[in-house]
Amino acid sequence: MSSWLGLKPISLVPRCCRTVVNKAALRPVPQTRGRIVSPQDFLKAIGRSADTKVTVESWEDLWSLNRLRMKEAGVEIKDRRYIMWCMGKYRLGEDPAEFAHPPRPQKKIRGHGPAVQNGKRIRSKRRRSGR
Repeated sequence: MSSWLGLKPISLVPRCCRTVVNKAALRPVPQTRGRIVSPQDFLKAIGRSADTKVTVESWEDLWSLNRLRMKEAGVEIKDRRYIMWCMGKYRLGEDPAEFAHPPRPQKKIRGHGPAVQNGKRIRSKRRRSGR
């Protein structure tokens, strides 16, 4: 149609839309190394009780997981993001003992900025001009 102008045909699908394809299944499955020989060993090594939140049968099933399948299994957002982050680090060849860390503790003090410090409301000091 527009070939006589030398232009490429325009696609009707927008380029900024997300794909629904499971890209995790397309990546190569990393080899087991060290003391990690099963998916349960990997999930125990990364901590945060991930072994109780995700149940997989084989090593290949673990590496074909994506965020949608974990969401359907009922895994919370923070846990999904942490597990996916750990899987990416393991793919790059790092040991879980180096990158696994516990979650941040909950805030003990609620408040915004310096108005509340150590659980007490801080009042501003007024400067008096005569003293």
